Amino acid sequence: MTELRQLRQFVAVAEELHFGRAAARLHMTQPPLTLAIQALERELGAPLFVRTRRSVQLAPAGVALLPQAQRLLAAADALPRIAQAAAAGLSGQLRLAFVSSIAYGPLPEWLRGFREAHPDVALQLREATMDVQLAAFDSDEIDAGFVLHAPAAAPPGFAAWTALGEPLVMALPEQHPAARRRALRFADVAGEPLVIFPRQIAPSLYDAVLSAYRAQGATPRIAQEAIQMQTIVNLVSAGMGVAWVPASVTHLQRPGVVYRPVGDAALRCETSLLWREPVLPVVQRFVAHVGGRAAATIRRRPATGRQPDNTRNSRKGT
Repeated sequence: MTELRQLRQFVAVAEELHFGRAAARLHMTQPPLTLAIQALERELGAPLFVRTRRSVQLAPAGVALLPQAQRLLAAADALPRIAQAAAAGLSGQLRLAFVSSIAYGPLPEWLRGFREAHPDVALQLREATMDVQLAAFDSDEIDAGFVLHAPAAAPPGFAAWTALGEPLVMALPEQHPAARRRALRFADVAGEPLVIFPRQIAPSLYDAVLSAYRAQGATPRIAQEAIQMQTIVNLVSAGMGVAWVPASVTHLQRPGVVYRPVGDAALRCETSLLWREPVLPVVQRFVAHVGGRAAATIRRRPATGRQPDNTRNSRKGT
């Protein structure tokens, strides 16, 4: 099998068309170079050069071989750079999942900025609820994912960075009597039919909503369940009930729906970016980008207490 060393020798002679200059370029003497070219010709079964006492020209086989040899050498020379870029997270593929709510918040801008800063990283995006994402992690279908949950209740077994913390606000039909007010109290909506996501897609947040009703001495009247925030808002528009949604979803303007804060509810949610350890370089780059800090500062969460710099790592919890 022809070696890269032999191709480099051939290309040097072919480009210089002079054995002496080619030998100097290769930092070797001319006789070994002449022997090497002769050995390559025997190996390939065809003459590569037409030699005279005064000149060296490419033979037809040499003309055909030269561009292919140059291409192979260029590819070989690029291998260290390619490997180093991948090891540094500057190239490769990032398989990223996200819940729909963050798509109405900062995610589009984060993705745009990451593409601009890392053009050699291919983003493979997938909208998915948390339960689907956890299964995708287990089957190695995604590298990282944004999930929605109650405050301080990111799924255990992952490294996590809290990307967004925000209140839940009330989406209600535009014709609802309470829609005329700028802000609501829980009692204004506690008895209304509720449109809510199924518990399995965000159990901690689902439980937090129901606990808020119990704290007010109310029992939620669940009228309909829906998975996507857009569907939930559409059902509110259709008069199916009211819904608690993250504040970022208010960017989804749907005719017939208004959003109002509920002052005494104190309901909040968080969106966390999850990934598995050991962290992939490309994931580390993405976390550093969206977190606004260098990848080297990503630290593990202490065993107890709050983690500084708004980051968390694997922990026990709900």
